[in-house]
Amino acid sequence: MLDRFSPAVRAWFSTTFAEPTAPQTLGWPAIAGGGHTLVCAPTGTGKTLTAFLWGIDQLVTAPAPPDKARRTRILYISPLRALAFDVEKNLRAPIQGSRLAAERLGLPFTEPVVGVRTGDTPARERQSLLRHPPDLLITTPESLYLMLTSNARETLVGVEAVIVDEIHALATTKRGAHLALSLERLERVCARPPQRIALSATQRPLEEVARFLGGFEAPGTPRAVTIVDAGVRKPLLVDVVVPVEDMGELGRPLTGEDAIRSGPATMALAAPVRKSIWPSIYPRILAQILAHRSTIVFCNGRRATERLAARLNELASEEGLEAGATGDLVKAHHGSLAREQRLVIEDELKRGVLRGLVATSTLELGIDMGAVDLVIQVESPGAVSRGLQRIGRAGHSVGEPSKGTIYPKHRGDLLEAAVVTQRMRAGLIESTRYLRNPLDVLAQHIVAMSAMDECDVGELTALVRRCASFAELTDDVLVNVLDLLAGRYPSEEFSELRPRIVWDRVAGKIRARDGSRRLAVTSGGTIPDRGLFGVFLPDGTRVGELDEEMVYESRPGETFLLGASTWRIEDITF
Repeated sequence: MLDRFSPAVRAWFSTTFAEPTAPQTLGWPAIAGGGHTLVCAPTGTGKTLTAFLWGIDQLVTAPAPPDKARRTRILYISPLRALAFDVEKNLRAPIQGSRLAAERLGLPFTEPVVGVRTGDTPARERQSLLRHPPDLLITTPESLYLMLTSNARETLVGVEAVIVDEIHALATTKRGAHLALSLERLERVCARPPQRIALSATQRPLEEVARFLGGFEAPGTPRAVTIVDAGVRKPLLVDVVVPVEDMGELGRPLTGEDAIRSGPATMALAAPVRKSIWPSIYPRILAQILAHRSTIVFCNGRRATERLAARLNELASEEGLEAGATGDLVKAHHGSLAREQRLVIEDELKRGVLRGLVATSTLELGIDMGAVDLVIQVESPGAVSRGLQRIGRAGHSVGEPSKGTIYPKHRGDLLEAAVVTQRMRAGLIESTRYLRNPLDVLAQHIVAMSAMDECDVGELTALVRRCASFAELTDDVLVNVLDLLAGRYPSEEFSELRPRIVWDRVAGKIRARDGSRRLAVTSGGTIPDRGLFGVFLPDGTRVGELDEEMVYESRPGETFLLGASTWRIEDITF
């Protein structure tokens, strides 16, 4: 298959890798053929390069189109902003390596421009992307929706291929249905239907995910999708560790000296101190971190992540251990941290400044975290697919086994962890089923489409039913959704709702009312608004976010944990 690549790209690959991996050998012919392709392979087997290399080869061997509206030819969609920036960084190696190879061989070379547009992208950079579209655009589902609901859609006319990474994280959710409708809208904008390529490490059955990816070309006729199943199970070394002799003793009230705790005298009137598993977990995790080069500890919540990171650093300090240049042995990593803080923390782990990270699901997907050789999961991961994703962060290289430890917190958790681990080793992943007819997602896209152009109801219906999530949508249900958006409510209880569209039933047309476009842009997506408050330093540097309840209960002068660091509140503004 390497013979089909240009000499420069082939030379770079041959000098960088010994041979193509299984997903590359099986996936490149399907991708080069131009058909829709779903690639399933374990973490650390070169899936990302499987999807990108053929597209990169096409970009570096052809001159850039003179029409800037057709400049962007590859669209990469990531479910995580952090993963989007990680992929942008990892694309530099094949592009620069191919450029140097072309120089050595004396061959012409067109260096592609890579752009990133996510919710973190400043307005100035977004405007620059409009004026000077990149050859390869990295974005998220929400940012793609916003582009399609603005003049930025004009820069997507020339898109030839769309790559959806970690599709299993989207397929079963409303966010996935939202993206599927965006892909149908994108196809309507493009000069010709773009090729769809999807990647995932954990998904079954593949036929269901392939149908979600491809959608339908006509009622009852799914688009053809080539399934590349390179899902050879990666070697797993997973232990379930119970750090106490008897888990039945957990929660029992302590007596004697064990029941004494520091604090004011009124503490004696508080609820009795009960036996906890945490004092047994902390030293074991610390010992494992010190025994390995680089470790990721996963928790199932932000508060547990902050508490565990802070306690590990305290324990390391008490034992007189060197904490490195940053003063911390580990740091917390979660979605409430500012993007700049997350990037700094990730870089510190890759450079060896930190010995480990304590993370939530922010590091669960395919972010390259360098030489991580151990993953610790506190509490059962709750799903086989999630366990494989997380443990797969260790040994994130071809041929390396993934080593992990799971610490259950109670007896019920132990039972679940044992079953999940057994099914992980057997490769028995949960069945995936994409959502059918999420009507709130449909209503959002109808408002967005009508805000851009007057829509013919027949064409709108055909577009919606080409999306797998809405292929079974009946005429009655669609009419009810349009009635709701047009202000025809079933009772007076809904009279305070404002209609968002005008539906001309005689002509079969719909158009947006005033303010609908602004509403579609400001309220787009399916990620709920959690009412978060930004945390800033006096100089304006963004540290992260806190939820509304915590801010409401806090006062100036108090301290709180964020990113395993303690911060003092100077002021709270609303």
